[in-house]
Amino acid sequence: MPLVRIDMIEGRKADEIKSLLDAIHRSLVAAFKIPPRDRYQIVHEHPASHFIVEDTGLEIPRTRNCIVIQITSRPRGRDQKISFYKLLCSELETACGLAPSDVMVSMVTNSDEDWSFGNGRAQFLTGELGSAQSHS
Repeated sequence: MPLVRIDMIEGRKADEIKSLLDAIHRSLVAAFKIPPRDRYQIVHEHPASHFIVEDTGLEIPRTRNCIVIQITSRPRGRDQKISFYKLLCSELETACGLAPSDVMVSMVTNSDEDWSFGNGRAQFLTGELGSAQSHS
């Protein structure tokens, strides 16, 4: 937790996707102070005709390298989110050559009872997750 879903146009190589995922995870660990093994990432690749990401009138140039990142997480503070957005774009540009204008992020917030990590249990509610993970 957080759960990260990344949408992109198909065609990237496996090592390019790995670099993207690693950069995103490094940003989450640094900004949200989550444990390094708290990693849940899903990649969705789409044909170019099924992927439209415009700029809401902000005149942000997009290329076919554009990615959309949706993060489902427990509540995060405003400063944490702002820090994450900046760190994320920096990590992706450095590690992957991805322009910040090609990075779109959406945060979805939920609460402890909305998570089960397996075995039919709500581990945040049962206390099965240790205190180091209680804020992830």
